[in-house]
Amino acid sequence: QVQLVESGGGLVQAGGSLKLSCVASGPTFTSSTMAWFRQAPGKEREFVAGITRTGGTTRYGDSVKVRFTISRDNAKNTVYLQMNSLKPEDTAVYYCAAGRLIVVPTSSPSYGYWGQGTQVTVSS
Repeated sequence: QVQLVESGGGLVQAGGSLKLSCVASGPTFTSSTMAWFRQAPGKEREFVAGITRTGGTTRYGDSVKVRFTISRDNAKNTVYLQMNSLKPEDTAVYYCAAGRLIVVPTSSPSYGYWGQGTQVTVSS
């Protein structure tokens, strides 16, 4: 069982930066692929970024490539999402997800564990 708690969301102006954190509890973090998804009002949940258990492979959604960076610290059971050059269209609730996987799927049903989400609002 994995429990996930996100933090770091907030209000930022366009062009600014935020860093999200997701702390995992449970014994399986180091064997889990971790990912960030986001969901804006009235829209489907969207894959943002993912990272394999060793950090050797990362994957990004097309809309955030170059601007966002995912990383993890297995000693701290934490995955991060550094978001730079934020745009108003990045406004959404951001969710951390975990799955006992060896690849980085972009589909949300592939992940069995989810956090409660953290709100990111980018003003223009």
